[in-house]
Amino acid sequence: MQNKRKGLMLVLSSPSGAGKTSICKRVLDKEKKIVMSISYTTRPKRKSEKNGFDYFFINKKKFDELKSNDYFVEYANVFDHYYGTPKDFIDKNLQNGIDVLFDIDWQGAQKLSNYSKDDMVSVFILPPNNKSLLERLKKRNEDSIKTVKKRMGKAKSEISHWIEYDYIVINKDLEQSANEVITILRAERKKRSRQKFVFDLIEDLTK
Repeated sequence: MQNKRKGLMLVLSSPSGAGKTSICKRVLDKEKKIVMSISYTTRPKRKSEKNGFDYFFINKKKFDELKSNDYFVEYANVFDHYYGTPKDFIDKNLQNGIDVLFDIDWQGAQKLSNYSKDDMVSVFILPPNNKSLLERLKKRNEDSIKTVKKRMGKAKSEISHWIEYDYIVINKDLEQSANEVITILRAERKKRSRQKFVFDLIEDLTK
């Protein structure tokens, strides 16, 4: 009997600036058997970002080519730039019992749910208040004032989708929030529906 479960998709979403990307990095540092899903995007690379690590940065023509070849499990247009999640990467890791972590918006989360709802666990990250959200956006120093205002304007619309998620984490403290997400992950890994090998164990125990 092999004690191997299928991997799960752990989805983190939030309004821009609520801290989900920082939480993702903490989760990856602390947990084993979980990898980050790296999206393809047409957005320009920020100075602090690395191609192939934060995103795969490609032009619109290449993105459209991949999309037409059914390469993405989901894709979305966010702030006039396209983002897409590669399908093969997800399937291969889940089948090998590796969890995949997603840093995506509500649109992407909905499409992932349509793709494989049973394999998905979703967490919505909220800022403690509007003041904190604005301060976090300003601290980036990589987005223009116009972009910051645009992101703040869209935050209310994004927050309205919180009810579609399995769990809510209010990000008052980064370490605490990351630990809360890890607690969710570990509990979900132990769900009966994901412990397929237990059926063989039960059969053996009840002989």
